[in-house]
Amino acid sequence: MVHRRAFRRLMLRTVATAALVAATAGLSGCALFGGDAKAVSAPHRTPHTSGTATTPPRSTPGVGILTGSPTPTATPTAPPPPAPTLTQVPAGTVVAQGSVASPKGSIHYRYRVVSTGDGMYSVEYSGFTSTVPVPVSATFLETPPSVGDGLTYHGIGDHALGGPTTAAAPQTSAVLGKKPSYLTTLVTYSSVASEDGVPVELGPNKVLAVNKVSWSIPPRQSNVHPVDGGPLVGARGAVTETTASGAPARYVVAVGDTTEKVAQRFGIPVSYLVWLNADRQVFDAQQQLYSSVTLNLNPDDL
Repeated sequence: MVHRRAFRRLMLRTVATAALVAATAGLSGCALFGGDAKAVSAPHRTPHTSGTATTPPRSTPGVGILTGSPTPTATPTAPPPPAPTLTQVPAGTVVAQGSVASPKGSIHYRYRVVSTGDGMYSVEYSGFTSTVPVPVSATFLETPPSVGDGLTYHGIGDHALGGPTTAAAPQTSAVLGKKPSYLTTLVTYSSVASEDGVPVELGPNKVLAVNKVSWSIPPRQSNVHPVDGGPLVGARGAVTETTASGAPARYVVAVGDTTEKVAQRFGIPVSYLVWLNADRQVFDAQQQLYSSVTLNLNPDDL
């Protein structure tokens, strides 16, 4: 009897121990069938805290979040002025014309001045006839002489028309240059080389006919429009001539004038002032102005 009770108590302990081992293995996550099972961490829970939530800082536009230094911005650059422009009178445009007849009727011809389309002008002579026994020439002058005077200056576009004729001579032409409207007179004169054997009134350079020239050159258009803003330091010179519309056309440089200030006075860039006077040689190597020089401010005079 004693041995049976002892054996029963031993079996009950064994079963209890086995159950405890199995339960422990399930809780610890140990692999029962081999392999390398990894422990699983319990999920992290953020403990609840009371109070007001903190708002994250906001960045200011143009300011670095870390340093707080301002973001550099580019300095705006003024665009360059447009290039100066000037339209040209179309080629073939007749700007002056007329008929010439000497006082005694011994010389006749026609003339007309035409644009060549590039800012230049030429004169065409046609129908020339002459009964005088000497060669005859024609030229344009600014100041008119009188018939019988002797020329000491042969003017602009000096051109030989020919000698005595029996029929009208072929058309001929000569170059007059840029904007010749200041030339008020067409002069016909004797171009004989020597006075030997010819009447005094037909001697060398004797004026045989004088004709007034009427010009009708259309104005050219430009994007350069000087306006006199009045004298200022560095631009104290005088406007000595204006256009028909009243715009400044000529300016005499005063001592101390500079290109920048003169351009400022007339409301144009320095580059326009240089363009208006490109062929006048009024600037030195440093683009400074020479005093007492007359500057052109009228684009139509180029």
